[in-house]
Amino acid sequence: MALHRVARFADVPANRGLEVRIGDSKIVLLRVGEALRAYQGECPHAGAPLAEGALCHGRLICPWHKAAFRIEDGGLCEPPALDSLKRYPLELRDDEVWVDELPLPDAHSPPADDERTFVIIGAGAAGTAGAAALREKGFGGRVLLIDREPDAGYDRTVLSKFVIAGQMPPEEVPPLRDDDFYREQRIERIHGEVASLDSQNRTVKLKDGQTLTYDAALIATGGTPNPLDLPGADLPQVFLLRSKDQAQKILTAAQPGQRAVIIGDSFIAMESAAALREYGLDVTVLARHPVPFAKQFGETVGKAILARHMAHGVAFQTDSEAAQIEGTARVEAVILQNGQRLPADLVLVGIGVSPATGPFKDLPMEKDHSLKVDGGMRVIEGLWAAGDIATFPLHGQPQRIEHWRLAQQHARIAAANMLGGDERYLNVPYFWTYHFGKNYDYLGYVEEWDEVEFKGDPYHPPFIGLFGKNGVVAAAIACEEERAIAMLAERMKQPLSMDEAWRLIRT
Repeated sequence: MALHRVARFADVPANRGLEVRIGDSKIVLLRVGEALRAYQGECPHAGAPLAEGALCHGRLICPWHKAAFRIEDGGLCEPPALDSLKRYPLELRDDEVWVDELPLPDAHSPPADDERTFVIIGAGAAGTAGAAALREKGFGGRVLLIDREPDAGYDRTVLSKFVIAGQMPPEEVPPLRDDDFYREQRIERIHGEVASLDSQNRTVKLKDGQTLTYDAALIATGGTPNPLDLPGADLPQVFLLRSKDQAQKILTAAQPGQRAVIIGDSFIAMESAAALREYGLDVTVLARHPVPFAKQFGETVGKAILARHMAHGVAFQTDSEAAQIEGTARVEAVILQNGQRLPADLVLVGIGVSPATGPFKDLPMEKDHSLKVDGGMRVIEGLWAAGDIATFPLHGQPQRIEHWRLAQQHARIAAANMLGGDERYLNVPYFWTYHFGKNYDYLGYVEEWDEVEFKGDPYHPPFIGLFGKNGVVAAAIACEEERAIAMLAERMKQPLSMDEAWRLIRT
């Protein structure tokens, strides 16, 4: 053991972490009552500095994407991180804090002492989180992970934010787990697509003819981008964006100075508009709404984001919808229903996604073809669903929410319940969206509100806005207020009055 003196006890604040260094290693010190803990200083998800996060209800919340860890032992509580924190041995000598340069050894894969087979269909955010959670929670049986893409699950959130902006090569998109993890944890990846599922006999049939038998299964197939049903939509320069392969095709086709038309004003559409503009294209958004994101963020923030796009040269067209894509061998223009012609070299379609539930027609479905689950993510006996395909009870109302982190939360709950637990979704939905260098955090979920208050100016961040319903915070939107949102992410799990929320944020 090689201990290093890194701080004094009095240096460590009671309400947040203190970052210290041993050589190149960043370590965060946390107070746990009258004791201290030392953990890795950067979040295992994306490297956020954990000392800038929030401590709330015995948890450390990451400032960037709101992963949460128990301060007692560093254990993972909330995604998008999929690992617990590495913990470092620590000694107190009078008022001095000494920390070992080597972390404690990680827990190993559970022993193969269980004869059951669990199948996970889909290896994106939800599927990968589910597989990791099964091992984390001690499942020793077989885990079969069915992936329709050849590469292991990866972070899709960067495709529209950074990859098609030319800021991150497709081959550098971070995997959710590296190859060593799948090998060490005995997670068997199967490249294939599901043809059908027989829930009575608990079998899954793949399109290549394989049949897999399961004791419990998790469906996590995600969403499929809605295609454009217009003349000319099959031209080679008309793109959807869901995968690394599609991102690569966009980059191959796009050249600075070209004209891109984005059809739709979804989050993917608007992030893609910003990314392609940063890549050097002339971008026009054919928007369905006069103010983007007004339904989610309210008029004020929607207008501020619209103004940010326009200040960076993105044009918006809201007078008419697309009628056809003009061109013979390649895209030449988008023709609108009012006859207007928008010259174009490429078209990107962002008009939402539909649940990828085609092979599961015999299961209980909603009108939008999502699978209906209970609060524990169970569809029927022995079968669970998570993510974009799941309509689940939120505050007593059925909701389907297409958030990356929410899909991972669903999967962790499903994994616990596949092992005999009785967990329910009691968390707070969260997502982030990125536009021209600014990250906007959205916490909660509300379709109607009766008050909204801001600290700061949405047109000139930093700012934070709270949406209230009957005096209780229902949602929050912010830019450059990471620690406040991290604090609210934990605190909003219980009813929080608007007044108390503002006191919390201002401390």
